[in-house]
Amino acid sequence: MDSTLDSDIPVVSDFRQQEPGKRVLVMTAVSAERDAVLRGLRGADRFDVLVAGVGPIATAASTAKALALAADKYGLVVSAGIGGGFIGRADLGSLVVADEIVAADLGAETPEGFLSLDKMGLGYTRIPVDVSIVSQVVEALRAAELAVTTGPVLTVSTVTGTSDTALELATRVPGAAAEAMEGFGVATAAHEHGVPILEIRAISNVVGPRDRAAWRIEEALNALESASSVLREVLL
Repeated sequence: MDSTLDSDIPVVSDFRQQEPGKRVLVMTAVSAERDAVLRGLRGADRFDVLVAGVGPIATAASTAKALALAADKYGLVVSAGIGGGFIGRADLGSLVVADEIVAADLGAETPEGFLSLDKMGLGYTRIPVDVSIVSQVVEALRAAELAVTTGPVLTVSTVTGTSDTALELATRVPGAAAEAMEGFGVATAAHEHGVPILEIRAISNVVGPRDRAAWRIEEALNALESASSVLREVLL
């Protein structure tokens, strides 16, 4: 995947500096994630937390609908949930804050390897996150003594299930920290409406061979709840 960002994708900057007092839209894939976020927010009334569905298409449609109805009231969109962590980058139960949101399998296979839409000149597959938002959130999470790292978070339509695919993705996107199925869909809708985006993933499993017995979903949901509690303080 091309490591150069598409020049037509501006970074939408810190929502608190640009648009004080606006609301935060949090999009989750499933109700268990929504409930964890709501527990962490503890009734903070500046946040709207919605279940968008699983996968980039459902989340793009749901986020676009929410923003089309009331984009001017939102100063930030957050894609929040659990996901897989790349070995050596994000441990089980830790948090990843995306500094870039990447549609990792949007492109074409060729005899020479994978071609992203960027390389084919057909669109973009990377949406950057403003560094001030990332720094602000990561600093607060670390102050709360939560394990957190930053890096590209990959959006895939098919969850990785083999070591070979995990290695291919990690090679394609150097520094990749986590994998999920929704971030790029949420980010695309936010980008089209000119609203800043943030993605936070709590790590429930290792990216690689599918081993449900090794998943730590409850631990990840607890981490998501803790992260949401910190967001409540940072974004008020």
